[in-house]
Amino acid sequence: MIDLQNLSYAIVQVVHNFGAVTVVGGTAFMLHMVPQPAPLQRKFAWLVGFGWGAQVLSGMAFGAISHYYYGAFPDIHGIAIAALVVKMLCAVSGLAMVAFYLRYAGGWADRQRHIAWQILFALGATALTAAAFLRWFS
Repeated sequence: MIDLQNLSYAIVQVVHNFGAVTVVGGTAFMLHMVPQPAPLQRKFAWLVGFGWGAQVLSGMAFGAISHYYYGAFPDIHGIAIAALVVKMLCAVSGLAMVAFYLRYAGGWADRQRHIAWQILFALGATALTAAAFLRWFS
């Protein structure tokens, strides 16, 4: 018989992992390939935005699953709380940056768009690093 709790966590983890790949990999691609045409960059901005959305929703789902099965959110403290706060700040900032990019980047120079991709990459890499600390210090 399948343990529904573990299945739930596993499915959410898959979504969370693909979100992480998208926010780091999508931005790394845009940074390390020759400057791409603005329409392609816009498509990647949408993709990265969906990645950040997956991160937010799956992060909330982790807490919801724990609350459903245990009647409480995970008991974390110290470094794990700091890591969770960092991840949450990165996700909110990443979503905001993508929205800002989608709204205004059409009039930006290549250098400005490159800086935006650098910021998005830094946010993704920071969130991914914080995830390791959250995992191992909780």
